[in-house]
Amino acid sequence: MIVSCAPFRVSFAGGGSDIAAFYRKRRGAVLSCAIAKYSFIVVHPYFNATKYHLKYARTELVDRLDEIQHPILREALRMQGIDPGVEITSVADIPGGTGLGSSSSFAVALINALYAHRRVFVPKETLAHEACVLEIERLGEPIGKQDQYAAAYGGVNLIEFERHGGVTVQPLLLPTATLSTLERNLMLLYTGSQRDARSILSSQVATIETDDPATERMQRMVDLAYEMRDILLAGKLDEFGRALHRGWEMKRSLSSQISTSSIDKHYERALDAGALGGKLAGAGGGGFLLLYCPANEQARVRAALDGLQSLEFRFDWGGARIAFAQ
Repeated sequence: MIVSCAPFRVSFAGGGSDIAAFYRKRRGAVLSCAIAKYSFIVVHPYFNATKYHLKYARTELVDRLDEIQHPILREALRMQGIDPGVEITSVADIPGGTGLGSSSSFAVALINALYAHRRVFVPKETLAHEACVLEIERLGEPIGKQDQYAAAYGGVNLIEFERHGGVTVQPLLLPTATLSTLERNLMLLYTGSQRDARSILSSQVATIETDDPATERMQRMVDLAYEMRDILLAGKLDEFGRALHRGWEMKRSLSSQISTSSIDKHYERALDAGALGGKLAGAGGGGFLLLYCPANEQARVRAALDGLQSLEFRFDWGGARIAFAQ
């Protein structure tokens, strides 16, 4: 039996520049962190050697790959040439559609589990790259590359996306005290709505492909990712929080789908209660609201947003890994 896990991620700045429509024009860059909330995949031999037994929100028991309804499971099994006689179970700490990169965490954990099932070790770069191939090239999802690399590598990183398609992961080597304070000052609150990011991302892709001003706005978000990296390296954490706010204002200008009147009201109440900045954690439309708020102000923010569920978290430093193998 194999148990594999890969962390979810929180993006601070530059989201959207990891989409090919942008980085084929100009280098993209995303500043993000992995958090210690995970997608888990369990792979186990199935007693019926002629069947694939797959358990996620649904259960599938099929004879052939082409019969598998779950697209990521089907194509991952196809990519690695996995024969019937296998049982795969998926569980996660957080539901999908909440802005934390769940589908890519699932894909990375699955690919790692299938390699381990075959007794093959692969580096994190391979896991991230193959997850991108799976989701973007084989399944045609209108998504970028940041989630797969964050899930594979873990940590706090600036991830760059080159025009030729290459990806560079630059870990931020921050003092322990800075990391501890940053962890304490970040809050995640669930807005209560799940969404499918595909329509939002498809709209952004179309806008970037046809609208030069949209490309320039995205470039400013990339510049901000580098600026926020330098702010973190300098240990200026409250300035980092204010930069989050600037980034959110930039992102909201890209599309009317990114925020809602309800989310805007939550965000304004958070600022009034003491938060210095924040953003939606993913493409937009719902999911988790990320806030930067000094620890001594957080009780007031929670009281102001008492209808929202708070998620306590820490940074993940291991990335994708095999948690158990027997």
